[in-house]
Order: sequence, then structure tokens, then C-alpha cells
Amino acid sequence: MTRARMLALAATLALAAVLSGCFLAPEPMPSRTPDTSGVSAELLPYYGQELEWSRCEGDAFDCATVRAPRDWSDPSAGELELAVIRQRATDGDPLGSLFTNPGGPGVSGYDYVRAGAAALAGPEVTAAYDLVGFDPRGVGRSTPVTCLDAAGMDEYLYGIPDGRRGTPEWDESLTESAEAFAAACEENSGDLLPYISTVSVARDLDLLRAVLGDESLNYLGYSWGTALGAQYAQLYPERVGRMVLDGAMDPALPGSEIGAAQAVGFEASLRAFFADCAERDDCPYGGTVDDMLADLAALLARVDRAPVAAADGRRVGADTLMTAIIQTLYAPGTWPWLRVALSELEDGDATAVLTAADSYNRRADGEYLDNSTEAFTAYNCMDYPVESAESERAAEERIRAGAPTTADYWYGADVCAFWPAEPTGTREPVTAEGADPILVIGTTGDPATPYEWAVSLADQLSSAVLVTRVGEGHTGYMKGNDCVNETVDAYLVEGVVPEADVVCR
Repeated sequence: MTRARMLALAATLALAAVLSGCFLAPEPMPSRTPDTSGVSAELLPYYGQELEWSRCEGDAFDCATVRAPRDWSDPSAGELELAVIRQRATDGDPLGSLFTNPGGPGVSGYDYVRAGAAALAGPEVTAAYDLVGFDPRGVGRSTPVTCLDAAGMDEYLYGIPDGRRGTPEWDESLTESAEAFAAACEENSGDLLPYISTVSVARDLDLLRAVLGDESLNYLGYSWGTALGAQYAQLYPERVGRMVLDGAMDPALPGSEIGAAQAVGFEASLRAFFADCAERDDCPYGGTVDDMLADLAALLARVDRAPVAAADGRRVGADTLMTAIIQTLYAPGTWPWLRVALSELEDGDATAVLTAADSYNRRADGEYLDNSTEAFTAYNCMDYPVESAESERAAEERIRAGAPTTADYWYGADVCAFWPAEPTGTREPVTAEGADPILVIGTTGDPATPYEWAVSLADQLSSAVLVTRVGEGHTGYMKGNDCVNETVDAYLVEGVVPEADVVCR
């Protein structure tokens, strides 16, 4: 049983010399008074909790743990933990908290702030706000989804299915892998899985806002983080402060259309990559862009038939090669790595390809650095309703028409067909009537969150202003475009809302 893959949606962050110990935070200040206005009696034990902050991560940050209801529809039915990290504002009189989420779903917001706080927002912003990251439920240091050990994850992510692609034997092999993965998640995650959803995290986010003592939510969300922010605005429009949604998702799209749009987007980015490659001495291919795409198609077909053995015993087939290609197309800054990876693989060396695929899968030295793959699956299986066969066929037709080079390799095991919990998410527009102005950012050459999604989200939201970055790569803020950066900084720090949509070239 196969399904078009949906990609992990996370902001790319270039970390030059950003180290957690290079900033000395003051002693943790006492918690501000929680905002319990309008809170029901059954939620008061959560909204009224006072945090115990401690200095952490090389003394550069404050950290705390927040208790949240496991089931927001029944707050008495147990709880879970949310890990929170804060970099204090360098200004002595901060505007409040600026919550951030890097996307995924499944990426650690805690690690995102810890590893790159100075690179994810401009200096005026980090001076004005306490920068707050958190691991959503099911992720990392919060109460986590757990499925397989490292060896099991290696087999699941890098294993070569039985049979030739598209045959009944191949399909059966994928189905067995998907069923085993879902069963492991159920066995090792207890009763957590039904409560891993974007709506639940939006409610957690309001809880975090309240216990940190903020009357409104100031928020900077990337990729899936924009879906989270939009859901928050829909649930709590009156509590929206200054909100930036960068690399926007369209909450009305079903999963099949998301997968198809991403396939087309990455094919377009491949064309941009090869157009640039043609000007480089180390480009592995020659001729026109179409010639180079044909060479890549031949390489994919070749390693699909005969996977290349790597030094650590793994074998690189077409699916792992596709993962490496996807990872290196998120930002033009990683295009040189793709040139190296393709050149080496053409010569029978899978090292660079595996390095890129391991980066995408968060694998290092035979271990997995976090549970992002497990959490990503859990969220998607709960957020996206089951679709009709007609919708799936329409998506496949779009992929084959818009991504002919890579279409055969956009299909993987359909884990959600075996997920132990029924999906609770809905796919519908969000309006957030009554919310203060929201900035929505889209990049014209974004492969992971295509630009049309930002246009659609901005149209849906009642108070949105669209900021367009003309260029390649995923997300727009802090990507070297002064126009985007200045627009966002002025909005977050001074509350300056553009009078009209902004186009940044």
C-alpha cells in the first residue's frame, strides 16, 4: 500500500559560529503572573501553574517544564509535559515573549532556539523580546512519540523493498514495513497517539502564552509552524499579537494535494539547480537543463535497479537518493553539496548522498538525534483525513505531469493506513476574524511550501498582509533579503504594518 510522500516542513537555519555558550544570561527571573483571565475551573490548574525556571544549556538560556492536559476535551484524563527554553531579551525592558516554531511537524523548537537564537531573528528582535522555543507534544524533550530503535529506523528509512518498483512484491514489502512501524508506535507510545495533532498544539501554545504571563501571543512560525500559527489564530483571534507566518501552508489542502504540490515544487527547484549547475566547473552533467534532468533520471533508475553499497553496510537506492536530493534543494546554499553527491554517486561512491540523507533523517554515527520522523508521522496521520481513491489518482496525475523526472520516486509506505488512532483533523480555510494584522511570507521558488500556499493563506485570513520574497529556497525571513528582514523587524519591534502587500526582490 503506497502513498505520495509529504515532506517534513522545517525552516533551514545556517549556523555559522552560533554556540549556546556565547551569551551569558542573567539569573532566571521569577515567573510573571500567569494570565488566567476567562479560564474555566477545570483548566485553572494548568493555566495557573507558576513555572520554575532554571539556567540551562551552558548558562545561556532559561528552561522550564510546563504541564498540559493530554486530552484537551477532558482535562482530567491525565497530563503530559512540554519542554520550554527562553533566551532573555537583551533590552532591559522587553516587549514580552516571542514564541517560535521551526516546523516539521516534529522538529524541536527547543533545539532551534538553543542552537541558533542569534540567527533566527534580527538583533533588534532579540533585543526586544524574550525568545521562546518549545518542543510540541510528542516531540523531543516533551512527552515523546516513540516507535523504533536505531536499527529499526535504519531498516524503515534506508531498507530496500523486495521486488522491482511497482510490482505486487514491492507493494507488499512496503505494506509490511508500514504496518510494522505503526504497530511499534502503538506499542511504545502508550495512549499518546490520539492526542498528537496541530489543534492540540495550538491549545498548548495558548497555555504557554498564559503561564509565561503574556496577554497576547507574539509568534514567529515557519513551514508547519505556519499551520500551527494559523490554527491558533482561528481558535483565539482575540489573543493574536504580532504574528509572522513564513513559508506558509494552506490549511484547506488535503494531504494528497500537498504531496503533489511539493513534488512539482522540487522538480522546479531541480531545474533551477541545474541551470545554476551549468555555470559551474564541478557540475556532474552537461548540456541543457533537460539533458541534465535526463541524466539524473537515468541515475535514479540505475540505483533503483542496483543499489550502491556504502562503507557502513547500508545500500543507497533511489528512495535514499531522493531524500538526499530533497535535503539539498531546501536552500541554494546547499546546492554545492548536491553537485558533489551526484558526481560521487555516478562514480559508485555513496558517501555524500548518505550524508545528505542522514541530515534529513537526523541520523549521526548510527544513532538518531531525535524522534522527528516518528513525530512527523504521528501528526500527519492525525491531521489529515482519509481521502478517496479519486483524489489520490488526481494527485498522482499531477505529479506525473509536473514532476516527470522524479515522479516514480514520490511514493512510499502508507503508514497512516495502519495508524491505531482515527484522524481528527479537518482541512478547511481559516479566517481568524477579529485578529490583529498577521504577516504571511511566501518565496516564489520555495520547493517545500510553494508560493501559492502563502497567497491562499493570506487570502483566507481576514487581517493578513502578504510579503513576497522573489527567489529560491525555503522560507524568506533571515535569508539575506533586506526588504523582507526590515519589513518583519519593523512589524515585530515597532508594530509597523505594511499598508499593502509587499514584494521583495
